[in-house]
Amino acid sequence: MHEHAELVTLRDWLRYTVSRFLEAGLFFGHGSSEAFDEAAYLCLHSLHLPPDRLDPFLDARLLPSEREKLAAIIERRVQERIPAPYLTHEAWLQGYRFYVDERVIVPRSFLAPLILEQLQPWLAEPEGILRALDLCTGSGCLAILLTEAFPEAEVDAVDLSAEALEVARRNVADYHREDRLRLYEGDLFAPLGDATYDLIVSNPPYVNAESVAALPPEYRHEPKLALGSGEDGLDATRIILRDAARHLNPGGLLLVEIGHNRAALEAAFPHLDFTWPEIDGGEGTVFLISREQLTP
Repeated sequence: MHEHAELVTLRDWLRYTVSRFLEAGLFFGHGSSEAFDEAAYLCLHSLHLPPDRLDPFLDARLLPSEREKLAAIIERRVQERIPAPYLTHEAWLQGYRFYVDERVIVPRSFLAPLILEQLQPWLAEPEGILRALDLCTGSGCLAILLTEAFPEAEVDAVDLSAEALEVARRNVADYHREDRLRLYEGDLFAPLGDATYDLIVSNPPYVNAESVAALPPEYRHEPKLALGSGEDGLDATRIILRDAARHLNPGGLLLVEIGHNRAALEAAFPHLDFTWPEIDGGEGTVFLISREQLTP
C-alpha cells in the first residue's frame, strides 16, 4: 500500500486511475468510451457512491480499506484487461441496470433506444404489440426493455447458452417480469415450435472472422459464442432472415443489429428492401423489415 500513500482524496485516485488506464493502452467499449469516464465509474462504484455524482466527493479522503479496494480493482482492469462491467457485475443500458458476468456479452446494443421509442415512426400502433420475441437474448436486457416499452406484450426470449440464460433469469427476477417474460434454451427459432409474434428483435453474433482475430484483449473475456458468426459475420442473420416470416404475424416487424456488415448483407440479399434507422453513433448497424417485405 506504500506506493499509494500519496493518493489521499478521490480526486487523487481519479487522476491516478486515468493515468494508469492511458499508460496501459486499455480499450474502452463496454459501457465507457474513454479513460476518464471509466475511471470515474470504477472509483464511484467501488466507494458505493452515486454513479452520476462525482463533484461533491472529489476532495473526500479515502479510508485505508477503501484505498486497498480501489487499488485492487484498478490493477485487475489494467493487468487482466477485464471489461469494467465484469469487475462490478453491472451494466447500464439506456438508464437501466442489469447484472452481468462472463457468462454473457456486455449489453451495449443499438436496438435499446429504438425499442424504448416503440420503433417510431415505423410502428403505427405500439399498443398492437401483444407478442414479442428476442433472439440471442444473452443477459435478457433487450427482452426486459421490450416489456418496458410494450406493457401489454407477452415476451419470449431465446439463447443457445444455458449459462447465459441463468444470468437472464436473474435479471428477469430483478425486474419482476416472470409473469410476462419466458426464457427458452435453443438455437434461434428452434425451441419455439410454430409460435408467431408481432415484433421480433435480435442482436445476434455478427463479428466476421477477420475482425474476431483483431479484437482487443478485453473482448476475449466475452463468450466467443456471442461474438463471431462465420467468415462474413452473417451466419446467424441468414437463418433469422430465412425463418422470420413464418414466425411473424401479418404486419409484423423484424429488427436486427448486424454491426458493420451492411454492405455484405445488401450484397447477399439484393431482393430485400431493408430500412436502416438513423442511430446516434450506430449508422447502418441496424435493419428493419416487415413480414410482407420478407415474403413478396
